[in-house]
Amino acid sequence: MNPVFEVQKTSREILLKILDSHSLEQLNKIPQGFNNNLIWNIAHCIAAQQALVYKLSGLPSIVPDEFIARYRKDTKPEGDVSQEEVDEIRRLLSDTLQQAEKDYAAKIFLKYTEYTTSMGFTLRNIEDALSFNNYHEATHTGIIMSIRKFV
Repeated sequence: MNPVFEVQKTSREILLKILDSHSLEQLNKIPQGFNNNLIWNIAHCIAAQQALVYKLSGLPSIVPDEFIARYRKDTKPEGDVSQEEVDEIRRLLSDTLQQAEKDYAAKIFLKYTEYTTSMGFTLRNIEDALSFNNYHEATHTGIIMSIRKFV
């Protein structure tokens, strides 16, 4: 397995454990001092991966555009998510990782629209996007670990 996907697999396993160890109420709770909740951060990781890897490569994302719009940067939870939505997010954590790995191996990422992140990283190709995505997911995993203390 490509090391970049090994890192993402570990990150996604941590996120799955968070889903398994928290109730629906806990996943939806926005603690005082935070702008979002556990489930938003987890879904945001999926949405960001899809935008960074697929959209900027000019390819259709695996998830619906509405999902990306709902969980993109600078959004907040619009209300509580249902158990069905949590189950869908759970499935997407695995499916989006597996599909990205297959697509990378199949060399479908032929072009990339250069993009400078809000943190100042300039992504010039799919390898940059995959590496930055791991950094991004690690950042949100840290936020998730902080939120867990208050739910």
